[in-house]
Amino acid sequence: MNILILGGGGREHALAWATLQNPKCDKLIVAPGNAGIAWIATCATLDIEDGGAVAEFAGEHAVDLVIVGPEAPLAAGVTDRLREAGILVFGPSAAAARLEASKAFTKEICAAVGAPTAAWARFDDAAAARAHVSATGAPIVVKADGLAAGKGVIVAETTEEALGAIDAMFGGDFGAAGAEVVIEECMTGEEASFFVLVDGETCLPIGTAQDHKRIGEGDTGPNTGGMGAYSPAPVMTPEVEARALEEIVRPTMAEMARRGMPYSGVLYVGLMIEDGAPRLVEYNVRFGDPECQVLMMRLGGQAFDLIHACAEGRLSEAQVNWADDHAMTVVLAAEGYPGAYRKGSVIGGLEALPEDGSRMTFHAGTASDDGRIVAAGGRVLNCTARGATLAEAQSRAYALVDAIDWPEGICRRDIGWRALG
Repeated sequence: MNILILGGGGREHALAWATLQNPKCDKLIVAPGNAGIAWIATCATLDIEDGGAVAEFAGEHAVDLVIVGPEAPLAAGVTDRLREAGILVFGPSAAAARLEASKAFTKEICAAVGAPTAAWARFDDAAAARAHVSATGAPIVVKADGLAAGKGVIVAETTEEALGAIDAMFGGDFGAAGAEVVIEECMTGEEASFFVLVDGETCLPIGTAQDHKRIGEGDTGPNTGGMGAYSPAPVMTPEVEARALEEIVRPTMAEMARRGMPYSGVLYVGLMIEDGAPRLVEYNVRFGDPECQVLMMRLGGQAFDLIHACAEGRLSEAQVNWADDHAMTVVLAAEGYPGAYRKGSVIGGLEALPEDGSRMTFHAGTASDDGRIVAAGGRVLNCTARGATLAEAQSRAYALVDAIDWPEGICRRDIGWRALG
């Protein structure tokens, strides 16, 4: 099969790596890709949010399946154009992608089916939002309603911080995503990510993970796109998984189908678990980044079979074969991230890193410059490893970190601290 993956980050490098482990893959193209992806696949220049251009490219290159990595092309309706052109695609329609593209839409769905989630209110006016926060107090969560690259959520510990977040969102710091805000109660418990493939009818769980959103060790400092992750998530016991499926995921999917927007693709279910009871934090309509990296490391080549079955509506025939293992990824970011950071610093030592079924360094924000690999983004590399235990996976992941020559790179040294105690 000829496969096209849309995206150019660490998630897409992990998807490409797993796809290439599968003998069904004859040719792999990634658009736009990055310097690391270019080592293993053909990279193409393509506007991945232009559905017509993607469909034309897929037709010209005899693509059998398109896998959409990021959320922006999904919200832009790229999968709709591909399906109209008769091209097999993995990812939800633009209508179904509203589960991520609009926080308020998701809350309305939860209310319709009684799915447990945080109490919330929606505002399109800064003064009303400020009045609500002043009356409610803190801690409280302020969310930009639209897509904000994973950064539009502020967990405010004080009223002043919440009011500042409201002003920033309505002031344009998050662009159109902040035209409306959703303000929620601050749930307590332990957060985890639950990944489920859905083909419109069947819901197939494919793994759990926990990530570290904050820049500082001990989960301190500002939120980022994610500084590391590990899988499986210890808090996601079989009992918690079963409750999440029955109380949250399946009712949501049934309601989406009832509304004429059946869901097809991967559903990222962000959960808060307290006393064994899961509540929904958010839905994302694509694999998390960096959670995808640890999932792909554990799934290997079967990941493509599962994605293919999902795209063709055959999930009822599929089965996930998990090894009894663990995986961890550590994000190396450019100094200054998530604030202002410099691009162009040279990264050495990458060619000598081990690459096998238990160790892989996925590229996120890299570019090639005269044969050298340089930093081209905020989150730059994902040092990822498997192990029989989480401690072993952690040791292997940090061994990869330490073998990289990049003085301008930063990382957290405590990824997995909660699970390793």
